[in-house]
This record gives sequence, structure tokens and C-alpha cells, in this order.
Amino acid sequence: MNYYPKDIEVKLGFDKVRQLVKDRCLSTLGEDFVDRLTLTTNTSKINDWMDQTREFTKILTSGSPFPQSNYTDVSPALKRSEVPGSFLDEEDFFDVKLVLDTLLKMLDFFDQHEEEYPVLASRVSHIALDNTLYLSLDSKIDEKGQLRDHASQELMSIRSSISKSQVRARTAVNKILKEASKHGYCPEAPALTIRDGRMVIPVLAEHKRHIKGFVHDESATGQTVYLEPAEALEINNEIRELKYAERREIVRILTVLTDQLRANLPEVRKAIKVLGVMDFIRAKARFAIDFNCTCPELTKNQKINWQQARHPILEAALKEQNKKIVPLNLSLSREKRIMLISGPNAGGKSVCIKTIGLLQYMAQCGLPVSVSESSEFGTFSSVFIDIGDEQSIENDLSTYSSHLTNMKHFLEQSSRNTLFLIDEFGTGTEPQFGGAIAEVVLLELNKAQAFGAITTHYGNLKKVADKEKGIVNAAMKFDVKRLEPMYELEIGKPGSSFALEIAGKIGLNPEMLNRAKKKAGISHVQFDRLLSELESEKNQIEKEKKSLDAKNKRLTEAIKDYEDLKKYLDKEKTKVLKEAKEEAARVIQSSNKKIEATIKAIKESKADQQRTAQAREALKDHAEKVVKSKAEKAPEKKIDTSPIEVGDKVQLKSGAVGEVERIKGKQVELLLGGLKSRVKLNDLTKISSKEFKKSTEQRVQQMTGINLNDKMASFSPTLDIRGVRAEEAIGKVEYYIDDALMLGHNEVKILHGKGHGILRELVRNVLRENHKVISAKDEHVEHGGAGITVVTLDN
Repeated sequence: MNYYPKDIEVKLGFDKVRQLVKDRCLSTLGEDFVDRLTLTTNTSKINDWMDQTREFTKILTSGSPFPQSNYTDVSPALKRSEVPGSFLDEEDFFDVKLVLDTLLKMLDFFDQHEEEYPVLASRVSHIALDNTLYLSLDSKIDEKGQLRDHASQELMSIRSSISKSQVRARTAVNKILKEASKHGYCPEAPALTIRDGRMVIPVLAEHKRHIKGFVHDESATGQTVYLEPAEALEINNEIRELKYAERREIVRILTVLTDQLRANLPEVRKAIKVLGVMDFIRAKARFAIDFNCTCPELTKNQKINWQQARHPILEAALKEQNKKIVPLNLSLSREKRIMLISGPNAGGKSVCIKTIGLLQYMAQCGLPVSVSESSEFGTFSSVFIDIGDEQSIENDLSTYSSHLTNMKHFLEQSSRNTLFLIDEFGTGTEPQFGGAIAEVVLLELNKAQAFGAITTHYGNLKKVADKEKGIVNAAMKFDVKRLEPMYELEIGKPGSSFALEIAGKIGLNPEMLNRAKKKAGISHVQFDRLLSELESEKNQIEKEKKSLDAKNKRLTEAIKDYEDLKKYLDKEKTKVLKEAKEEAARVIQSSNKKIEATIKAIKESKADQQRTAQAREALKDHAEKVVKSKAEKAPEKKIDTSPIEVGDKVQLKSGAVGEVERIKGKQVELLLGGLKSRVKLNDLTKISSKEFKKSTEQRVQQMTGINLNDKMASFSPTLDIRGVRAEEAIGKVEYYIDDALMLGHNEVKILHGKGHGILRELVRNVLRENHKVISAKDEHVEHGGAGITVVTLDN
């Protein structure tokens, strides 16, 4: 891989990216791999690295129990164990034991999740490390890094004897100390202590001859001596001999363990190397999560087609200032290989080409890049940059001479597989000659079919880009009215430097500006003015387009609401008519039976006046009962005609119910479940809290008849709504929480991704409205952070 100049990483800021990845390693094992990061043109190898990082990102965000501790570099200890007859100390074996434990857990993880993480699983498939060595170490070394008492029968016996002897010695010395203290031979509050591994007592110097024993030490003032009583001498000697025996047994055990480790060195070393690789991949995945990066698949062709590209270092710096970066959309293809970027100073031109260089460099090192997932990356065999002031006193080179030296290298080494980046093309000398030389160099680079991006203020280069195939103009957008840069890249037209406009805003004398215009020449001024006017008109058209898009969106939503309302009303109409017909049929049938019975009674009484009157009276009573029953079945609903206020419960004509949040004139903002909607005041009817509660509980009543066994078997503790439209997401979350409550779950997770935070906020709004939700918070940063909401339920 060919790159230029030697300090390209510093100029692009890759050295800072390298350090950010390094900071996320758990040990020097991973850091060593970060230090070895370098450009490559091997596309298949890069894509393999990207696949590994992509899978590890999934591990981190899913909360899988992957071991993430004890990535210790034990290589120095392994090196010392190579010598036959040597032995490692207990601390070394403790570190080896922890590392082996991590390795075995890692291998077990990929053995169980081979289908889910096939690339990473294949990365460790060649490791043939069993648990024999680990079990042997674990049986000898305890959790504090010390040899266990039962590491051998001999060691257990020795330590038992030491313990008993220490008790005897302590009893004897304490007895003497108590007696000496009673006679005033000791200082106040005397206590037994240890000197050179032997039990001694503190005695005042003037009384040291009153007690038989050996002086081992004295205080700094010499007023107190530390004396070993003669009665304890033999016991202390016995303890010392036992300590020597203990040390010999420990050395013997450690030597046996070292021999066992030496026999397994090849596999252990291979496994530890893989542990370092996993630490490195994990650091890249952590970087991808922290900087919202993706792992694209590179092609062997040369191309750049990026959406939402961001310079990660600049984005982090702006974030600390509570500012947001403006993403770039970039495209370089074989037909449009060279992009000529123009625009005002401080408008983001230099940041644009540094972003191109850094992201391409990162991608060809196998690092995740800060672009959207739809972006496409190609592979370049060489990357050349000419960024910054390269004036050199030692080499007697001026800034312009340095630029020319770089151009010479570009022209000699560039090919169709080259990516070059030039900032402020042609500056550093007289504009007339600098522009001419820059034009020639640009044409030669285009002739070599190289890819590149160039920033410039030269008008002649903009004209060349407009005429020559393979070169395309681009501009950093500028707010002409406010005379402020917008930091957005627009491909297809040149940009103005807005020198005269900016000078006018600063307050330069208008007369001086007019003189400057005359000196610049009419053609230059007219060309720059034309660019300025085009920029202004385009900005205005874009604003109007956004306004139209917003109106069309609202119109589409209104049409959908109308269609939904019409469907509902048609359905209700059909239902009401059907019920009315059935009721009418029942009434007619009942009345016919009554009339027939009356006629029969009159006939049987042979038109007796009294019986006829009674029959007619009974028929009249029946008619009154039918009318009364009809009135009872359809009681007149009392309508609350009082003014609607904020907080009132209301019903739409569609039948939906909601709560009034805000009133603006004749428009009302309603809260319908977790969704806000704006409707006309005339379309609302005030209802009671009881009616509101009854309506909202209908959905819960609809849940009867559910097969709980099937529901429990299919229920997942995590709901994934990534990529789901907002309206659909609301319903999914509401039903999911209902299911969780019904099935007795106390905690669930909603995976919505980070993105711009819109879906996350929508989910939180829905959860706030549910009184059964105790809390809704971000997942731990190690397990997904703001991309996952952890919901605690009152079950």
C-alpha cells in the first residue's frame, strides 16, 4: 500500500483515532494489535475484519454473557517457564489461571453461539485448549493467589503444625508479657509483636535484664527493646524450621505446576494471541458503538458513495461544546472521479477533504467508519494528500515550493487506483501563475484517471471542472442572507468565495468595495455575483420545497384520517341499520301475535262489548309497553355543552376518545394514547371521566379468549422496533406492554436503536402514559446504552 507523505496519519487525524481505539482495549494484548494497524489493499481481508467487528458489536449490544475481564498479558511468565527446572511464583500462576478461565469461557461461548457469530467462531476454531491445566491450577491456587492448604498432603501437614506451634508460642509469650507488665517492666499497653518472623515482647530498656531472652530490635529512641523470651525460643525455632519446610514444599509444588504449564506452552501461547485479537476486535466494536459507526463491505473497485459521513474527531469535539456536526453526502465514481470544492473561507472545505481521507484510511485499516449503513466503499492502492503548510526551514523550501514538490510526486505516482486530496490548490504564489499551474496539474491528474478531491478559490479551475469529463464542481453551501456558512456539501455546481459580501458585512467602506470590484474586473465580479445569486435562489427554492413537503405530509395524514373515519362510520351505519331492522322485526312479530290474540278473543266472546273493551285495553297497554321499552333501550344522551378546556376528556366524531392538551383558537391538540393529534374544536364533544375510562378499557376487554400457553411460549423479553414507522411502533409498544403485564413480567426491553433519538422519545412518551410502568431508562452503556430502553413494570 502506497501513501504520501510519511506523516499522513497525523495530518488526517488517524493517530487520534488509533488512540481512541487503544483506550478501549482491556489489556496490552489488544493494544499491540492497535499499534500494528496499517493500510491494506486486500479487500477480502478488510471485509473479514469488518465482519468480525460487526459480530462483536452485536455481542455488546445484545448483552450476551461474553467474558470481558482478565485479558492479562502473561507472556513474560510463559517465557520464564521455558527453562527446565525453573518455577513461577504464586502470583504468576494466579494470572495464568485467570487468563485460562477467560479463554475457556470465550471458547465455550462461541461453541454455544456458533450459528449466531460464525465469523468470530471460526476465528477461534483452531484453539485446542482443554480445561485440564486450568483445573490443575485451580485446585492448587486459591482466589487470593495463594497456594491452597490442601495443594498437597505434606503442605497441609506442615501448615497444621505451624498453626499449632504458633498457638503454643503465643500462649507462652502472652503469659510472660502479662507477668512482665505486672512488674512494670513493659511500657503502657504492651502487645505481642513479630520481629524477623519470631514472637517478641516490648520491654523497657532499663528492665531488659530482668527477663531471660534475646533482644531482636529496639525502638527509634532506644527506650524500648523487643525481646524474645527464653521460654519461647525453642518454639520459635521450631516454627522457623516448619516455615523452611513449608517453603521447600511450595517450591516443589510450583515446580510441578511449571512443568505442566511448559508441556502446554504452544497451545497456551496460541490461545493468548487469540485473546489479544478478541480484545482488539472488542475495542473496535466499542469504538463503533461510541461513535455511531458502521462496518461497510468494501469492493475491489474504486468508488466513494457515502451518506451522512462525519469526521469522528471533529464530532467528538463539537459534542463537548453541545454542538452538532453537519454530515456530508459524498460521491466519486469512474465517470466523476475528481471533485473540485469551492466556497467561502471557514465554510468547511478543508474539513470535507480531511473527512474523505480519514474515513477511507480507517476503512482500509479495517476500522468502523462514521457513515450511514447505505454507504459504499471502494479500495484504493495509494492515498496521497497535500494538506497544510509544509514550509521547511531545514530544507530551504517555501510553502509553494513544498506544494509543487507534492504535485510532482502526485503526477509521477498517480494511477487509476489512486486517491489524492489537495487543500487550497495552487496557493502560495501569484494567483495568475498559481492558477495556471494548478489548471495544468488538474488536467494531468484527470488524464491519469485518478480519484481525488480538491479545494480552491480559483475561477479558472471551476470553469475547467464544468467542461472536462471526469471532473465535477462542488460547493460548501452558504446562507447568503445571513452571510454564514451552512457546512453542507452540494455536488454539481461551483461555489462563490463571497469575499465582497463578507467584507460588506464586516463593515468595509462601500466606496472601497466598489473600487475593489473595478480592480477585480467586470467578468470576475459578474461571475461571482452570478454564483451568489444562484446560491440565494437555490436556498429559497429548498425552503419552499421543505414547506411543500411538510404540507403534503399533513395532507396525506388528513386524507388517511378521513378515510379511516369514513370506514368507521360506514361500518357503524351498517351495524345500526342491521340492529334497527332486527328490533323492528321483533316488535312487528310481537305486535302481530298480540293483535291475533285480541281478534280471537273478540270472536270467541261473539262481540260482547265488555270483553271487546277489555281486549282493546290490553292491546293499548301492549302498545304503550313497546314504546316505553324502545325509549328505555335508547335513552336520550345528555350532552355537556359547557366550553371545552385543557384537561377535559373529549370524544371525536370517529368515536375515539382523548384528553385536551392545548387549545389554539379553533384548533385543539389532543393526546390519543401515546400519540398527539390536532383537530378542529367543532369536531369534539365533552364526555365524563367515566365514559373516557370505559372507552379506553375496551381494548383490554378485547384480550379475552387469548391462549395464554401460546402467548407465554412466543413472548420475548425484548421487543425490536428498529425501522418500524412511528404509528406502527406506538401500537406495537402498547400491545407488548399489555402482554408483558398479562404474563407477569416485571422487566422487559425495547430495542429501538439510537439514530436521531426520535423513535426513542416516542417510546418513552407511550410508556409515560401507562400507569403500570414504574420506570423507563437507558440500558447499561456496555449492553446497548441509549439504543435500548429497559422498562420496569408494576406486576
